[in-house]
Amino acid sequence: MKILAVDDSRTMRDMLRMALVKAGFEVVLAVDGEHGLEMLSESGADVIITDINMPKLDGFGFIERVREGGEHRAVPILVLTTESDQEKKDRARRAGATGWIVKPFHPDKLVDAIRRVAA
Repeated sequence: MKILAVDDSRTMRDMLRMALVKAGFEVVLAVDGEHGLEMLSESGADVIITDINMPKLDGFGFIERVREGGEHRAVPILVLTTESDQEKKDRARRAGATGWIVKPFHPDKLVDAIRRVAA
């Protein structure tokens, strides 16, 4: 299973890659929403994990663009962010997010969430 992880923090991308590769996933990384869209069109993904607060194209805009696109519009999208505000969760759901995980994440719980949404 291929996971696209979009986060502007190099440390967070490294942590995601380690946790997901260890769990047996193929991982594609992107540094912001625009880069995420490029990587999605080049590589595809079975599940997308995205941060909300990023330069160029934030997580909300990224989710909206994925959802309005063609072939990837049904890919599950998990939001992984430090934000826990209900209004932002609601906005992410309206944009098309499948689920919401607050940082810092526990690798086993993240892997479980990915397997649940990909089933």
